[in-house]
Amino acid sequence: MGATLSGARAARVFLCFALGYLLSYALRAVNAVIAPALVAEMGLSNADLGLLSSAYFVSFGAMQLPLGVWLDKYGARRTESTLLLCAAVGAAVFATSSSLAGLWLGRALIGIGVSACLMAAFKAYRQWFPPERQSQLASWMLVAGTSGALSATVPVAMALPAIGWRGIFWVVAALLLAVAGAIFFSLREVERQFADSAPKGGAAPDDGGYRRIFGSAYFWRMGVPGLLNHGIFFALQTLWAGPWMTTVLGKSAQETGRILFAFNLVLLLSYLALGWAAPRLVARGWNTHRIIGIGIGGMVLAQAAMLLTRAPTAWLLWLLLAACVPVTTLVQSHVALAFPAALAGRANSAYNLQLFIGAFATQWGFGVVVDLFKEHGAEAPDAFRATLAIAVLLQAGALAFFTFNRAQPDNPSK
Repeated sequence: MGATLSGARAARVFLCFALGYLLSYALRAVNAVIAPALVAEMGLSNADLGLLSSAYFVSFGAMQLPLGVWLDKYGARRTESTLLLCAAVGAAVFATSSSLAGLWLGRALIGIGVSACLMAAFKAYRQWFPPERQSQLASWMLVAGTSGALSATVPVAMALPAIGWRGIFWVVAALLLAVAGAIFFSLREVERQFADSAPKGGAAPDDGGYRRIFGSAYFWRMGVPGLLNHGIFFALQTLWAGPWMTTVLGKSAQETGRILFAFNLVLLLSYLALGWAAPRLVARGWNTHRIIGIGIGGMVLAQAAMLLTRAPTAWLLWLLLAACVPVTTLVQSHVALAFPAALAGRANSAYNLQLFIGAFATQWGFGVVVDLFKEHGAEAPDAFRATLAIAVLLQAGALAFFTFNRAQPDNPSK
């Protein structure tokens, strides 16, 4: 393409999309911190809490397949800014609700509204930045997302006594409106700058689309860990880590906020470290699938160790989990590289669908299973441990499937 972005315009593009993803990730994780306040005010059970938090993931996941079409047809700027308005409405609905149904609706609207935050950024970056910048921009977006998770820990815990969880969601609604306006208005000239160099013409020839993606053995080799390992991690990070700290480890709400802050800080630093180390390891002959297998294996072992210790320092195992998680980004990038460039967006959306199905099922299912164990006489800490044990077994099975499945990409890309 002949058009290029100046330093200031490039920074503006990244900042707008990064702020959207930061808010998306903060909203994904905030229920882990406000859960005690929600339970106390609304009288929610563990199953109710899981169902409520999973509304974000089920609505987000349902958007993934049509989202790829909208991004191609309307562009990243219009698609994301419009959807962020829906997220702002959802935050307002959540802030004003007095029933589980109303909270669920607000949470679902938020999930719909932020569903484009990462995919729209990737679409814009591919159009507006040169190929050699793509991996760097993707890494920075993950850092922005993890910063959002950090903002949903200690800062939210500190704000809760002052404005309550309803006030927090009113603030978020205002921020979503501001970011939507910034993307729509401040990026209009950037979009016009590249309009002349955008591809013209009619519909592309049939490339197999989602039929080809879901029919690929290699997609499922990568998609099963996305469904179980990555999906279960999301559910733990965004909801059940908080109740685990208070129920199993006996931490206070303030201590839990600090631990979750440390957890997400380690995650952020690990994303940065992997972005630096992964290409160097590959250059030295390391197979990317081996790196992925080692990282996922570390995730499984960290969670298994949580089941075996009751020591006061057991929360440190969550930091080990956070250090291993970033390998899941290699899984997602390899899914896109496994297909022709024309299918890369749909491949990413298909992988995201697996991830959010796993997260939805775990957020809801974890609470249901905890309540079942308690109904059969288990103490709350033991019910949580037994439920996590089931999740660990599922993840170990997914790791075995990934390790022993030798499917390779149909269209390997560098």
